[in-house]
Amino acid sequence: MSETKQVSLVLLGINHNTAPIEVRERLAIPAARLADATRTLVHQPGIREGLILSTCNRVELVTLQDDNPAADGSKANLLRFVHEYFSVPPNDIQPHLYEFREREAVRHLFRVASSLDSMVVGEPQILGQVKESYTVAREVGAVAGNLEGLLQRAFTVAKKVRSETQIGSSSVSIASVAVDLAKKIFGSLEGKTVLLVGAGKMSELAARHLIEQGASSILVANRTQSRAEKIAEEFRTQKVHTEAISFDDLYAQAPRADIVITSTGAPQKLFGASHGQHFLHQRRNRPMFFIDIAVPRDVDPRLNEVEGCFVYDIDDLQQVAAANLADRAREAEAAEDIVSREVDKYQQRQQSLDAVPAIRALQENAEAIREAELARSQSKLAGLTPQQREVVEALTRSITAKLLHPQLTALRESAKSKDPK
Repeated sequence: MSETKQVSLVLLGINHNTAPIEVRERLAIPAARLADATRTLVHQPGIREGLILSTCNRVELVTLQDDNPAADGSKANLLRFVHEYFSVPPNDIQPHLYEFREREAVRHLFRVASSLDSMVVGEPQILGQVKESYTVAREVGAVAGNLEGLLQRAFTVAKKVRSETQIGSSSVSIASVAVDLAKKIFGSLEGKTVLLVGAGKMSELAARHLIEQGASSILVANRTQSRAEKIAEEFRTQKVHTEAISFDDLYAQAPRADIVITSTGAPQKLFGASHGQHFLHQRRNRPMFFIDIAVPRDVDPRLNEVEGCFVYDIDDLQQVAAANLADRAREAEAAEDIVSREVDKYQQRQQSLDAVPAIRALQENAEAIREAELARSQSKLAGLTPQQREVVEALTRSITAKLLHPQLTALRESAKSKDPK
């Protein structure tokens, strides 16, 4: 029998807790490039399967790699990918990286999918983002049996957390936190004009929350005009004025807005310091607020230096999100307990699966010995009738099974009794 090469589960990443936005945006992968990045990842030496999760708050590489006794060897494969694919020197990234292996990688993935590691604990968007990454990885052939089983279990755990706790009882997201910040800045959003730049899911969520908080005039700009018009049409009512503006007219129309919320996937910044000076002149020096929830950022932070312009990026939202976490601490604790139990179950199942090759090998070896002994006794059994041959066959199988029983039981119990922690 050929020896099966062992594999290791390795997760490497950065997130909002370990890296500031100026580091995270250097590794951000737009949706259009995710398939190519995933394909490139699994072509790295030693990597069998892989998935990339890239959101505004994290970039994580989840991989199954050929087992390497030196942990640094596995990490080196992923650092090489980061360096080559993003053209970012490893030394710029390493201080911000976290690495999880085996059980701790399983736990981290379960926590991420369950929104326990999010900036806004309980936000529902992260599970959809993990599923999107999984879909892309499957389409490019980067996910097979082992990693697929882990991801499916992560989805199940996330659903369990949602159904058995109140962690997602109220609608929260980065977009809702951004709107909460806007409300705190102005006291009230009534009579304020808001410009949404980007018409993706974040913009839809932001528009919904803005209307709930009293905003009555919403402008939408997107590179694809039809998408901006769809968002505007969706939220237009007798009380709410919405308008899709041409992206070509963005800078001419922007001064109409008191609040600009940006969430595009643009590789270059859309608003700089010079824009702020022009906007304030058009607004007769009335203040203008920019809430940038894009990664990479849409707004140059130097715009904050222009008197009358106030810029908040996604990291600034953490202070607002902290209050949300305090309110959800009890539910988060219950969710953590669910995750811990599910990690134990997953590990125990994996350990049982690890015993399967040994059990199968023992059974195959015993069967080979039984068949060889029958073959050696063939001449002595030549006079037996077919019925008698069936009896001998059944008898030898029964004896073999009884002799194997204690060894097979010991293997199974050993797998079950291993400490999963």
